[in-house]
Amino acid sequence: MGLEIDSVDEQILYYLAQEARHTSAPDIAEKVDVSAPTVRNRIRRLEEAGVIRGYTANIDYEKVDGRLRNHYVCSTGDRDRQELAQRALDVPGVITVREIMSGRGDLRITVIGTDTDDLTRIAQGLTSLGIEIDDEDLVHREYVRPYAPFGPRDEEPISPVTGVAGLAGDADVVEVIVRDHAPIAGKTLEEANGEGLVPSDVLVVRINRNEEAITPTGETTIEEGDFVTVHSRSGIADGTIEVFTGQ
Repeated sequence: MGLEIDSVDEQILYYLAQEARHTSAPDIAEKVDVSAPTVRNRIRRLEEAGVIRGYTANIDYEKVDGRLRNHYVCSTGDRDRQELAQRALDVPGVITVREIMSGRGDLRITVIGTDTDDLTRIAQGLTSLGIEIDDEDLVHREYVRPYAPFGPRDEEPISPVTGVAGLAGDADVVEVIVRDHAPIAGKTLEEANGEGLVPSDVLVVRINRNEEAITPTGETTIEEGDFVTVHSRSGIADGTIEVFTGQ
């Protein structure tokens, strides 16, 4: 059973996830409308219960001598997944390991390398442990945000679009959730192009659906709830985003 928390705990977690380094107990207390000692006591309780597991820096490794971030989808077969996950962390260059509750692809490993040769070395270190690498992606950018339902109740809902600060004309990659009744929902990509919903210079390059990654073709149907990665070299307009969000 997980720890039961109330709305005060939720908002504390929201503001800590937003920017823990620059968020003090008095700052949170003012936003949540409780006392600073209350915030400190709540944080201590959440830490002791293991809800807050630590505070880490969000580092852009590309800005440190152009390092590369690679993401591996791995399988452990019939081996001890937890043991292999812990051993994978000992491979120099590995920064995160996630255990996934599935058969294949049950480990997701993120690594940092100085160059492609270094990434190869790291991959060899993982396979030497008996971990099978099923797929890999070179990460271009990563975006994080606090869990919206824990946030202030009087704020506007957070946009379903991630990955872009300003959408009009200056974006090349956008990740977006297809909302109910969105114009593109239920249509194939070929139909969407034919109806002018998606401009010819905009490509849907990836769809995540029910924990499955899909490489789309013209015959792929976009469904409500799909997490879609959209790419364009010339920028993605707000109108195109509205085709997926209906907003």
